[in-house]
Amino acid sequence: MKAELLVRRGALAMAFAGLLVAGAYAQDPPPQQQDAQSDKKDIRQDKQDLAKDRADGNADQRDINKDKRDLAKDRADRNADQRDINHDKTDLAKDRADRNADQRDINRDKNRLASDDAKYGANSAQAKADHKDLRADRADRNQDQRDINKDKVDLAKDRADRNADQHDINHDKTDLAKDRADRNKDQKDINKDKRDLHKDRKDLRRDRRGHK
Repeated sequence: MKAELLVRRGALAMAFAGLLVAGAYAQDPPPQQQDAQSDKKDIRQDKQDLAKDRADGNADQRDINKDKRDLAKDRADRNADQRDINHDKTDLAKDRADRNADQRDINRDKNRLASDDAKYGANSAQAKADHKDLRADRADRNQDQRDINKDKVDLAKDRADRNADQHDINHDKTDLAKDRADRNKDQKDINKDKRDLHKDRKDLRRDRRGHK
């Protein structure tokens, strides 16, 4: 009876030991299998990194394209404003020349009027004609002065527009340089992600061969 009890206890002990060993194997897979699982995890992470960096690179390229369009438009605006400035300067120079010519006519009319008044009298036909010429030349001179004032206002406005456009151009250049730097960094990250992915896939193939 005791012998039978000992045999049963021994069998139970062996069975329990076998379960422990099997559980240990189940909890701790072989090293090659662990390496393969780790490689698969690395590959998944590499793919995620690669997708994110490609998305960042594409976004940066879109920013670069927009910066180029903005830069081209602002340069066109700046150039148009510069042409307006040149035109304003030409108008201003012409109106000043006209104003100066009218002032010379006014001075000549005054001298003629004084001479005719002294020679023919203040109510003479010559004096009346001189008064008429003087009024006409003063009207011309005053109109030229108004044109000059308008030219100055236009010139100041076009200069302000030109300066604002130049400021925009400088800002566009800064944005373009920054976006290009970001795009180049993203491209470096993409290249690194590709190398990492290639390496991890190579490690996985090696681990699978070692597992077999």
